[in-house]
Amino acid sequence: MEFSSLASFGIPLLSLLAAGLFAGFAAGIFGIGGGFVVVPALFIVLPLLGGTPEAIAHVAIGTSAATIIVTSIRSLLAHAKRGAVEFEILRTWAPWIILGDGVGVILAGRVDGHVLTMIFAIGVFLMSLNFLLPKVGNKVVSQNMPSGMMRVGIAGGLGTFSALLGIGGGTIAIMVMTLCGRSIHKAIATASGIGTLIAIPSAIGFAIIGLGAKDLPWGSLGYVNIPATIAVACMSVLTAPLGVAAAHSLPAAPLKKVFGVYLIVIAIVMFRNATKI
Repeated sequence: MEFSSLASFGIPLLSLLAAGLFAGFAAGIFGIGGGFVVVPALFIVLPLLGGTPEAIAHVAIGTSAATIIVTSIRSLLAHAKRGAVEFEILRTWAPWIILGDGVGVILAGRVDGHVLTMIFAIGVFLMSLNFLLPKVGNKVVSQNMPSGMMRVGIAGGLGTFSALLGIGGGTIAIMVMTLCGRSIHKAIATASGIGTLIAIPSAIGFAIIGLGAKDLPWGSLGYVNIPATIAVACMSVLTAPLGVAAAHSLPAAPLKKVFGVYLIVIAIVMFRNATKI
C-alpha cells in the first residue's frame, strides 16, 4: 500500500521536475516561456493526479501559463545581463498583448479540450516553417518594427493566440522581429520578456474561469494546478540561464534549424494527443 501511494505521487512529481528542467532550458535558448515543453508533459502527468479527460486540456494550458511567469522572468533577467533585450519593444507592445490575453482566456473557456489541443498542434506546425525554410526564415521585410494599427493587431493577436494555448508567445514574436531585421539572438532575448507579459494575466484568467469546474486534477485552483506549477517552476529557474548561455554561444543559422525541428516534434506529439481526447 505504501509503495502504491509513493508511486502515485512520486512518478508525477519526478515527471514534472524533469519537464521543468527542459522547460527552463528551452525558455533560455529559444526565448519561449517553456509552454511547448510543459503542455505536452502535463497531458501525460495530469491524468495521474485525477480529473476527467475533458478537463485535462484546460488545466494543462492554464498551468503552463502559470509556470511561464517564473521561467520567462528568469530567462529575461539572464538575457538582460548580456544587453540583448530591447525593452522599448516590450513597453510599446505591452498594452495590446495584455488586452489580447483577456480575449484568449475567454475563448479558451468556450472551446472543448479536443479543439484546444488541435489548434495548439496546427499552430506549432505552422510556426516551425519560419525556421525550417531558409527563404522564409531568412527574409527581412523591414528594418523597423510594426507601429500604429499594425502593432495593435500583431501584439493583440499574439496575446490572444498565446493565452489560448498556454505558451509564452516567443515563437511569433521571434518571427516578427527577425522579419524586421533583428538578429535571432536579440529576438530570442526580447521574446522572453513578451512571455512574462502574456503569462501573468493568462494564469490569473485561467484560475478564474476554472473556479467551480468539476472533476479537476488534485491540487487545482481553477484551471491552474498548483503542485505542477511549483514543481516545474522550481526546476526551470535552474536551467534557464544555461539555455541563455547556449543561445548566445551558438551561431544564428543552426539555432533556427534546431528551433524548427523542435517545433515539428511538439506538433506531432500534440496531434496524437488531440486524437486521444
